[in-house]
Amino acid sequence: MQILIQNGTVVRSTGRRKADVLMRDGKIAQISERIDGPADRVIDAEGCYLFAGFIDTHTHFDLDLGVTVTADNFETGTKAAIVGGTTTVLDFATQDHGMTMHDALDLWHKKAEKSSCNYGFHMAVSEWNDARKAEVDDMFRAGVSSFKMYMVYDAMKVGDGQIYDAQKFIGARGGVIGVHCENYDILQARIAEEKAKGNLGPTGHPVSRPQAVEAEGVARLMRIAELSGYPAWVVHLSTADGLEEVRAARRRGVEVYAETCPQYFTLDVSQYAAKDGAKFVMSPPLREARDRAAILDGMKRRDIDFIGTDHCSFTMAQKALGKDDFSKIPNGGAGVQNRAELVYTYAVQTGAITLEQMALLMSERAARLFGMFPKKGVLKVGSDADLVIFDPNAPHTISWRTNLHNCDNSPYEGMQASGRVRDVILNGELVTENGTLVKPYGGRYVFRNPSERYRK
Repeated sequence: MQILIQNGTVVRSTGRRKADVLMRDGKIAQISERIDGPADRVIDAEGCYLFAGFIDTHTHFDLDLGVTVTADNFETGTKAAIVGGTTTVLDFATQDHGMTMHDALDLWHKKAEKSSCNYGFHMAVSEWNDARKAEVDDMFRAGVSSFKMYMVYDAMKVGDGQIYDAQKFIGARGGVIGVHCENYDILQARIAEEKAKGNLGPTGHPVSRPQAVEAEGVARLMRIAELSGYPAWVVHLSTADGLEEVRAARRRGVEVYAETCPQYFTLDVSQYAAKDGAKFVMSPPLREARDRAAILDGMKRRDIDFIGTDHCSFTMAQKALGKDDFSKIPNGGAGVQNRAELVYTYAVQTGAITLEQMALLMSERAARLFGMFPKKGVLKVGSDADLVIFDPNAPHTISWRTNLHNCDNSPYEGMQASGRVRDVILNGELVTENGTLVKPYGGRYVFRNPSERYRK
């Protein structure tokens, strides 16, 4: 199968140029100023940008919270992802208490069987002991080279000493650990304070988890990494203060990788006062204007490494589980389909970042850190034929009604986007055409190598 894309502008982190791209048998075969064929399919990309397939570093599909399960499973979530230009998602295979990593990985492979985009897994670890350590090498042999730990949640929280030991053990093998950074004891105390005041609605959520709760967790992780001698990866960074802790640690010589999400530079804390404020309850919560500006500045200055979505969707009926107590509202929002258009509209079009930085944030750095480069994350001869055609002149209104995620709400409802993903090539096949999914279920498992650790 040969697909030829003509007249588009190829965008890489190193620059852009008008060029044609020929894909053959699932690989990029040629990139030249003019290619005339032959090809089984010729696509005209005049006026459009060509990006390497986008990588979402942070999704939660088919996640069981005990009281409820996310609205999106892999079948629905990856359909939304691929239409939005995401050709690879990295989801979290969750090792619950009493479960082995092997069992968690087997379970998530079964969950992902009907994926419409490629997929890999971070291993989310709920307990760190000799039994779990004994499984780590098998995870690497299975293509899982990244892990996650939480400073929060009763079911997942691990101690600082466990994070320290895991960083050393996993880091020595070429892996990285992402950490959800918040001070759990303080946020629990603040939740109780807000409830005692009678602030039971969604507005209580951000008050209970202020900027300092995240910044303290980030600062603590920075010191743990400094002591372990291995890298720290901060997931879903949302605050100016947290970003300053990252920068301060790097000045001390600590190797730090930082992820953010579109909600932290497009939305703000005022949303919680809306009639449907429950749909914005996510952790970390939405922040103030200064935090939005800081996140954009971090993207511009390349202090932030990549952009995930933390897609963790719930219907409004599920959100209503906390109608009388904000602490019982399932945390999370839908965003996997809208990431590229939000980054382009609210970061590139506003002048905060360049197209080249968009390529870096959306795919290349994720591919490097998570052991997929250069097969993925870049348009070059020999790389996998995962490619996005992005039309910068396609204004539209974002709505859950036109998104493919299985959820009756969107935190971005009614927002204007100035461009959209037009076509997507996955594993050398055209799967999305003119914004419509034409070939679902083509996703494959991505075996990942040890981290490149490009900040080392």
